[in-house]
Amino acid sequence: MRKILNFNSKWAFTKQATEIPAALPMDWVWVNLPHSWNAIDGQDGDNDYFRGTGYYAKSFARTDLPESDRYYLEINGANSSAAVYLNGKKLCEHHGGYSTWRVDMTDALELNNLLVITVDNSANETVYPQMADFTFYGGLYRDVNIICVNNSHFDLDYYGAPGIKITPEIEGENAKVEIETFITNNKDGLSVHYAICDKEGNVVCETTCADTKVNLTIGNAHLWNGKKDPYLYTAKAELVCDGAVIDNVSARFGCRTFKIDPENGFILNGKEYPLRGVSRHQDRWGVGNALLPEHHREDMELICEMGATTIRLAHYQHAQYFYDLCDEKGLVIWAEIPYISKHMPTGRENTVSQMKELISQNYNHASIVVWGLSNEIGIGGSDDDLLENHRILNDLCHEMDKTRLTTVAAVSMCKMEDPYLTIPDVVSYNHYFGWYGGETDMNGPWFDKFHKTFPNKPIGCSEYGCEALNWHTSTPMQGDYTEEYQAYYHEELIKQFFSRKYMWATHVWNMFDFGADARNEGGENGQNHKGLVTFDRKYKKDSFYAYKAWLSDDPFVHLCGKRYIDRVEDVTKITVYSNLPEVELFANGVSLGKKTAEDHFFYFDVPNAGTTELCAKAGEYTDTSVIRKVDTFNENYRLKEKGAILNWFDIEAPEGYLSLNDKMSDVISTLQGKMLFMSLAGKLMGGSKDGKMKAAGFEVGPEMMAMMGGFTVLRLFTLMGGMMDAKFTKEDLLALNAKLNKIKRPKKK
Repeated sequence: MRKILNFNSKWAFTKQATEIPAALPMDWVWVNLPHSWNAIDGQDGDNDYFRGTGYYAKSFARTDLPESDRYYLEINGANSSAAVYLNGKKLCEHHGGYSTWRVDMTDALELNNLLVITVDNSANETVYPQMADFTFYGGLYRDVNIICVNNSHFDLDYYGAPGIKITPEIEGENAKVEIETFITNNKDGLSVHYAICDKEGNVVCETTCADTKVNLTIGNAHLWNGKKDPYLYTAKAELVCDGAVIDNVSARFGCRTFKIDPENGFILNGKEYPLRGVSRHQDRWGVGNALLPEHHREDMELICEMGATTIRLAHYQHAQYFYDLCDEKGLVIWAEIPYISKHMPTGRENTVSQMKELISQNYNHASIVVWGLSNEIGIGGSDDDLLENHRILNDLCHEMDKTRLTTVAAVSMCKMEDPYLTIPDVVSYNHYFGWYGGETDMNGPWFDKFHKTFPNKPIGCSEYGCEALNWHTSTPMQGDYTEEYQAYYHEELIKQFFSRKYMWATHVWNMFDFGADARNEGGENGQNHKGLVTFDRKYKKDSFYAYKAWLSDDPFVHLCGKRYIDRVEDVTKITVYSNLPEVELFANGVSLGKKTAEDHFFYFDVPNAGTTELCAKAGEYTDTSVIRKVDTFNENYRLKEKGAILNWFDIEAPEGYLSLNDKMSDVISTLQGKMLFMSLAGKLMGGSKDGKMKAAGFEVGPEMMAMMGGFTVLRLFTLMGGMMDAKFTKEDLLALNAKLNKIKRPKKK
């Protein structure tokens, strides 16, 4: 009978070795798995985290293992390339940092054994990802097991798959369930006992035969119906020889139908089921991606509290435990491989192997409905090799899985007519209008235009969001990193997206702040702060509650701005979120009135004098906060970027005249401003030979220019400085500001 031994404890680890040791090194550090060597340096900024080879070593005796015919080493996550050595002999290597893989080590076992695993997260041109806005944490960051099996066993060699494949098909009130098993060393005299059990463990149908593929019928099947009723069955297979069970596997599955309609969005079991949710990265503050089960559970609890119906598990294969949680909680999932940002002609084989692993290992999960082919891969345009790579992946998905659809996440700069958007079944776009340029009100109309142009192509939004830290203001502006602007941004996007039912799915970027060591912005380097919840999961930003108000059925009321206490204005705006129809606000016990709001966002003007205790009431629910009148703005609320060339408050901005703090759209609406920037065009083009302005390899066309109009001049130059060959010093920017100070600001229309 199969036995699984967890092999996580007491590994010797080093980053300094240059060769495989002959004996267990006693001068290496001792670690338990899961482990990442970038848990600290991958989250502190400057893009200087260690990318190289780490060595893990562990000794064990053959007698430590149970008696068995074959012994497989199972590695559930090693980022990003790894090799296994047993007693000095190289057994295998694997390329791809996010999937399960195994190696049969039986023939190399000795009485006393030294197991060494090398893991390498260094840059190369063959393994994805190589360019992306997140940290590529190195390490053995998921469980390592030893699986002990009979010579005849359910397969352990094929792309980390579980050895059992379950395909339910709804037929009226019943479900026909095809169960396929894969047997290593199949021989005469073997049979398989198949059984399907309900949620309580009762057998609902079963059969025993020598076939590796059978069809069973569940009468009056209980459907997996998303969050409302995520009912799961379990399929079990036992390998029988001479009346004895010699191996067994099982997997849970759900019976459901779905389709994605270009007009009505996502349809689950014949009913409209709007997919409104979040994307998730798998890392944590001080932990990296070496998550424990309690971390995964906390993430799921927060996502469910918010009321999401869908998660985009970006940008790679996540832990099996988290997919299991998605099945249990009824979340609808987009699963994808890390074919991201930079197309590498030398990486095609790796995209294929990672896709085979993703589908093989996750086929049975009821929660998954789409396979993601790529993310923002067309940022520099699509060439023939990129298109062929996508066609190969799309065909592979449909060959391996006849039940699900394919999708891509395209970036804003990708034209609607780009041929690579015709390859997958459905499409989504990553748009940041209102954060990376443009205005918040550009989002809905853009999707309306796509929908009108391609009425038969389902369209969704795979990323949207903006960054927020513990900075605060009563006059939020794009690019200020305040919690107040993030709340405003998401209020606007919620109203635009949730009212367009043709959008098949919308995914906030991101549920949690995450490690991005190349980032140095927002005042806390090394992170992307677009999360609705902080990196350590300790604080839910106000925008979290904006979504909860729309998506959750659990009644609540939330007072925004709890961290924004000191305020200079005599009358201040207070926002309350609730999914209840009416909110009453009290200031020092005195009612400021009741308000209703169909959009769940309640706004109050509150007199600000002395210290004011606020209490919001909605039905039987209350929430409290405090504000305090101050004469001067509390500088602890104002963003001060570490290492910034220039901060906005250092810029001279005379009344009635332009400055670096004005939006580009306002500057170029004046003749003098337009002439000024035309004179800078040569430097902005970055030496382009074709005379076209380019950034990060893509052409800056009309759509991009419209986005840029929403940036302040300072923010545009700061962000674009990292994308173009052109670099601007503090002196350059101050000189430009002096010229802008001579141009009158255009009158508001």
